[in-house]
Amino acid sequence: MDKLKAIEEGYLKTGIPHFNVGDTVKVLVKIPEGPDRIRLHPFEGVVIAKKGSGIRESFTVRKVSYGEGIERVFPLHSPNIEKIEVLRSGKVRRAKLYYLRGRIGKSATKIEGQQERT
Repeated sequence: MDKLKAIEEGYLKTGIPHFNVGDTVKVLVKIPEGPDRIRLHPFEGVVIAKKGSGIRESFTVRKVSYGEGIERVFPLHSPNIEKIEVLRSGKVRRAKLYYLRGRIGKSATKIEGQQERT
C-alpha cells in the first residue's frame, strides 16, 4: 500500500487553498476550444460535499442558475482545474449539505459564515 501512496504523491497538486463544506468557492475550469486554445470557465457556488482522500479526493459544488440548481463534482487534484478561490467561509453543522437541494432562493445559496474571505 505504501508503494501506491508513493506513486500518487507525484500527481498531487500543491497550493490548493483549504476549504470546507459550506464555503462559497469559485473554481476555474479549463475548457478546450480547439487544438491549441484553452478557455477558463468559472463555476461559483457552495461546497455541499467533500469525499475521499489523497489523489481520489473530490468535492461537489452547487449553484442556482436561472432558478435551476446545478451541481458539479470536481476531482480536487484534476489537471483541468486551474485555480480554486475561496470567496466566503460558511459555518455549518453537517458534513453533507444535501438539504440545500430542496431550498429555493436566498436560503439555497446563503450560508451564514464566521468571516468573509477576500
